[in-house]
Amino acid sequence: MPLNATLLAGALMITQHPLPYAERLEIRVLESIQGVVIHCTETPDIETAREFGERIVYSGSQTGNSGHFYIDLDGRIEQYVPLIRVAHHVSGYNQNTIGIELVNRGRWPEWMHSEHQQPQDVYPEAQITALISLLQQLEQTLPELNWITGHQDLDTRLVTASNDPGLSVARKIDPGPLFPWEKVLMASRLARPAL
Repeated sequence: MPLNATLLAGALMITQHPLPYAERLEIRVLESIQGVVIHCTETPDIETAREFGERIVYSGSQTGNSGHFYIDLDGRIEQYVPLIRVAHHVSGYNQNTIGIELVNRGRWPEWMHSEHQQPQDVYPEAQITALISLLQQLEQTLPELNWITGHQDLDTRLVTASNDPGLSVARKIDPGPLFPWEKVLMASRLARPAL
């Protein structure tokens, strides 16, 4: 499928790259969107993130896990799921949120290894600048949008470490300790909710 570049709210260049199953995702009204959840892909590049996004993991709906927007290291933005569709990006909070995925290796490729839980890659300036621009445009477009948080704040479950069944690790740690929350919040009217 060819990629199409479009403008969100007339200003920000976003490449439309819908997932093959995007039209099978549940429809919602834009007024229901209240929050943004920041993720990191925990993959080495956007191509690998796309492969994960295309995988069918829900047999009933024939859909998978993905965010709405993906921001590459150089600041390029791709939209995988339209805002009027509910993306599967965070358990229990999909219906009223937007998932934004930042390309970052995170714990790649040993996500659940107990000795590999501290991400090393900083988020590049171009990527954070693009994120801030996207958030500002979403604020103008979505009247009910008022909060932002990280995946790690909404999914606090523990799982068995891959290298030691006697240890547990966090299932999700993104966007992680290297994400510049202060900078992002200063440039946005969105607030982090008390959870």
